[in-house]
Amino acid sequence: MEAFEPSILRATNTARGAGRRSWFWWAAALGLAALALVSGSARRCGPAGAEAVFLDDLEYRALTFFIDHTDAATGLTRDRAPADGSASKAPASIAASGFALTAWCIGADRGWLGRDEALRRTLTTLRFADESAARERGWFYHFIDVSTGKRHWRCEASTIDTALFLQGAVLAREYFDDVAVSALVDRIYARVDWRWALDGGSTLRHGWNPERGFLASRWDSYSELMGLYLLGLGAPAAGLPAESWSAWSRRTVAVQGRHAFISCPPLFTHQYSHAWFDFRGVHDGIADYWQNSVDVTLAQREWCASLTSRFSRWSPEMWGITASDSADGYIDWGGPNNSGERLDGTLVPCAPAGSLPFAPRECLAALQAMRDAGGAALWGRYGFADAFNPQNGWVARDVIAIDVGISLLMAENLRSGFVWKHFMRAPEVRRGMTLAGFVAHDDRKPFVSTVLARARSAEYRRALVPMFERDAKVAETCAGRGQEELPGRPAEAMAELAERWARPLSERAWRRMARDQWGTVRRNAS
Repeated sequence: MEAFEPSILRATNTARGAGRRSWFWWAAALGLAALALVSGSARRCGPAGAEAVFLDDLEYRALTFFIDHTDAATGLTRDRAPADGSASKAPASIAASGFALTAWCIGADRGWLGRDEALRRTLTTLRFADESAARERGWFYHFIDVSTGKRHWRCEASTIDTALFLQGAVLAREYFDDVAVSALVDRIYARVDWRWALDGGSTLRHGWNPERGFLASRWDSYSELMGLYLLGLGAPAAGLPAESWSAWSRRTVAVQGRHAFISCPPLFTHQYSHAWFDFRGVHDGIADYWQNSVDVTLAQREWCASLTSRFSRWSPEMWGITASDSADGYIDWGGPNNSGERLDGTLVPCAPAGSLPFAPRECLAALQAMRDAGGAALWGRYGFADAFNPQNGWVARDVIAIDVGISLLMAENLRSGFVWKHFMRAPEVRRGMTLAGFVAHDDRKPFVSTVLARARSAEYRRALVPMFERDAKVAETCAGRGQEELPGRPAEAMAELAERWARPLSERAWRRMARDQWGTVRRNAS
């Protein structure tokens, strides 16, 4: 302790004794801080009783959407449909069809769909995708005609939407273990030209269209991109180079309460890769992406609850926004790191539904509160309508396939880990995770993300330096007056600050940070 005492506390014998007493408070505070940080880990729950019945109902209604709005002849799934169950006029989306492939497997495993029926539906989709669906260099177009498979709306050949389809296809291959399914999936996967989509860069383009060529945007910062890159790394032929995994940025970090996390505003971006890839218990040396999504989910809940002065119906039990329909059209609602200026009180059920495995208790409470608040206008044939506004009674007319899909997959992963268990067996998936550098956590040497550690360090510096400076000034004053006692810093203040963080720093980091703070005080005092 003596080595860390600031020189200003050595002015007199009186101040020296007081300084030691002050440091006792700091040491106690740090101990309480560590306890507070460890207690911030994600909570787990195994749904049972009424919660299990609710999730059964949610999943079955979601499966009903895919049954109702997948074309019998082509196996393509429409992008959206009226929530009341009436006919849809929307085109198919390749991403929706990938969610449908996964839905057939869940339905068969749950006994809601006969295995032969699920296999037949899967083969229909895969055969049409292999033979007739519009694509460019193996990349499927985002929207396609549900009957012909031709490009719709002059849309792009989409890298991310093709990845969502491939994830559903690989899951179906691993689940059914059927020769015909395996041959189709292998052929579709091998046809994708990953290097072409790099377009001479280190990161993938968002897409390509015949009129303009490659889209300007790249998948170059943290978002729903992880599944796309991991599939590319593990590809059976001409895959992505290993360095592409580290080529995209994780530098955007946000803070909400005690949660610090790599940020991308819409909540779905923290969910989609996790629907198939199991990131529990692993890290890539840069981040723990599972814990990141846990923190993002809990941060959004806290953030929504903090806005009750604007939206009186929002609360810790009524929360959740992500990209969705609204009274003013489709909006990519952001999260805690956004100003929130576009918010109008709309809530989106697939936001907590897609985060069910990350924060089961909180997300289940939100979903049940939404169902109770919205009643029959919100909860219908396919489960929740896409969005609603409890402030004014507005409810979306439609459900959106990918929002229904993420709700289904994450509900099932929470309950059984079904998708993870089968998908993670795929050799391409294992190869991709290995090339990306994923390793299991080592309990003997807890992993600390350098990306988040820098953010925490900066936040602590902003918060702690004024405290240290104040105590130093008090010490100097006390020494000058010859006072016997120096007021110590209450431990509770430090513990309160520690509550802002979900994970602890290592002991070495704590000591280094304390040394840095006292160094700053010395320089300012000299």
